[in-house]
Amino acid sequence: MKFFIDTANLDQIKEAHDLGVLDGVTTNPSLMAKEGISGRDRVLQHYKDICSIVGEGDVSAEVIATDFEGMIKEGEELAALHPNIVVKVPMIKDGVKAIKYFSDKGIRTNCTLVFSAGQALLAAKAGASYVSPFIGRLDDISVDGLELIEQIRVIYDNYGYNTEILAASVRHPMHIIKCAEIGADVMTGPLSAIMALLKHPLTDSGLAQFLADHKKAAEASK
Repeated sequence: MKFFIDTANLDQIKEAHDLGVLDGVTTNPSLMAKEGISGRDRVLQHYKDICSIVGEGDVSAEVIATDFEGMIKEGEELAALHPNIVVKVPMIKDGVKAIKYFSDKGIRTNCTLVFSAGQALLAAKAGASYVSPFIGRLDDISVDGLELIEQIRVIYDNYGYNTEILAASVRHPMHIIKCAEIGADVMTGPLSAIMALLKHPLTDSGLAQFLADHKKAAEASK
């Protein structure tokens, strides 16, 4: 399973990259605003900066427009920034049309704001490179987000769709583990969720014991 980090924070992206597990980045207008990035020129430059850190990994860059013509214009501009840019398009009628247009042009896409298997099926048929079911937001309204990942996995496997399932809105490490068990192709979440995978109390206590035993042995040999 690929690990993407869902942020526009360059320091966090660098930290995930330095850990050696980063496969890509997803962003959205809210994350850009959180980092104080505004204005078209600054946003476009920020995407370039992200791509320079990630290297060969995909970077999802989201269109702001919600009409077909606007999405095409923005998407083509984003795709021209860097070969690893994936145009992020919302799951709306014009968004599906835009995904088909981009697919025919060889521009990769990430269909975002997906909350049902039907939406995921439409995105795959239109040729989306990635589909992003928001499992955390479904959990927030007492709907099992992981069940949606399972449904999409079955449908895509039934018909051999090449669209990758990108589990989005991941909130914690168990989301990551369960998505891996189900067979999500990608997960995207905050750095904190990825780093939490490192933690286990037995690892901490075991390491402490090893170090204590080593210290005793070293002192006894003096």
